[in-house]
Parts: sequence; structure tokens; C-alpha cells
Amino acid sequence: MSEDGPGRYLAIDFGAKRIGVAVSDPLGLTAQPVMTLERRRNPREDLRSLARLARKHDVAGIVVGLPLHMSGDESPRAAKTRAFAQKLGALSGLPIHLWDERLTSEEAHQILYKAGHKRQEHKEIVDQVAAALILEGFLAELAARKRQV
Repeated sequence: MSEDGPGRYLAIDFGAKRIGVAVSDPLGLTAQPVMTLERRRNPREDLRSLARLARKHDVAGIVVGLPLHMSGDESPRAAKTRAFAQKLGALSGLPIHLWDERLTSEEAHQILYKAGHKRQEHKEIVDQVAAALILEGFLAELAARKRQV
């Protein structure tokens, strides 16, 4: 992870059917869920949509959740995620940060349960909540590194 300095970040939870999106505040302190994109047949359309969102929110970088096994080894989905992230970086011209997303979807479901949402309602928002959790982890690490300097 490079030190890009303060700024807004966009985070994505990249899935086979949906992509959860979250964005930080301009100071890079907090993360808010933004939307869930339904994946399209042509992955280039997904890339364009995310690049547009990055421009709209004037972000300094993009954080992509990397699916890892509990052991820390990469899951089979990780190679697809890496390839997608690389293409997104090339299209957007922004730095891409891969971030461990272990247990974020499960934690997102727990947050939604506690907020009173029924399981049937989770499909629409769980991915964006997971993206916000990914972004929170990234922002916390970024802040910790800055404190050490």
C-alpha cells in the first residue's frame, strides 16, 4: 500500500453477480456504503461504471477486496479479482490497493441483522456494506501507518 496522502477512496467488494461500492469522506476518515452494481455480461461495462463513480467522487485511489481463505492463501476467485482490479486501474488511471476481505460479508450480514433487516432484504445492500467494511480496514491501516511516521 502506498501513501497517497489524504483524500477520498472508493472501495469495491467484487462478486460474481454484484459489486458493492463504498466511498470515504474527503479526509479519508470514514466509509459509507454507496450502491450495489448488478454485474453485466460485458465486464468492460462494469469497469466503465466504476471508473465513472471514481471520477464523480473525485477519489485518490481505489481499494478492491481480495478474497482470501482463512489460512491467508488466495481463493480461486482472487485471480479474477486481481485481473479486474488491474483493468480498473488502467482504465481509471488511479492507484489500486488490494485489501484482505476475509469475513467482511459475514460481518455485513451481522450488521444488517442487528439493524433489523430481514435476510431477504440483505441481497440488495450486503455487498455495499461489505465494501464499507473493506474500506474501513484500509483507512484504519493507512491512519496507523501515518501515526508511525
